[in-house]
Amino acid sequence: MSKKNTKTKSTKTAAKPKAKKGKPAMPQSEAISPAETTASETPAAEASETSTPTADVQIKKDAKGRFWVVAKADGTEHGPFDTKKEATDAKEAMASGATPATEKPAKAKKAKEPKAKRVSAIDAAAQVLAISAEPMNCMALVEAMASQGLWSSPGGKTPHATLYSAIIREIATKGAESRFVKKDRGMFAAKA
Repeated sequence: MSKKNTKTKSTKTAAKPKAKKGKPAMPQSEAISPAETTASETPAAEASETSTPTADVQIKKDAKGRFWVVAKADGTEHGPFDTKKEATDAKEAMASGATPATEKPAKAKKAKEPKAKRVSAIDAAAQVLAISAEPMNCMALVEAMASQGLWSSPGGKTPHATLYSAIIREIATKGAESRFVKKDRGMFAAKA
């Protein structure tokens, strides 16, 4: 048989207040009740009672590190503010009845010149076939596109196979609206 621990705490005392790090706990006998405090001892409490608009507004920080001034009553948000000082200034402005400036001046973006679009292989093939009177196979199309300067292979080993696949895919997906017509095995022409 095992013996149970029958020790009981006979020396129960009143709950001791826990001390925060670095600050000693105030002994129970010296604790001051809220009724015993006077206005001269707590000027901050008096200031918060008189300025009710700031009590209805709080500053919150979002996940991106921006600060927002939020009204407790209706949840309206003002912001975002980059620093807590800006948010505090906006909170004070709201307390005085003014609306805080939430808009930042827009940064001017540089106007970039549009780049010349490169013609794709299938678009170049459509141009070559539109000029040509007879159907062509993909090997001849790739050579004609390179000689006319419309498109050249960026280093691929089989651009004719890629072009063939693209033309077949366009015929299959677009059907009657396709730019190409398959005339014979491996031979394509522009739609008239």
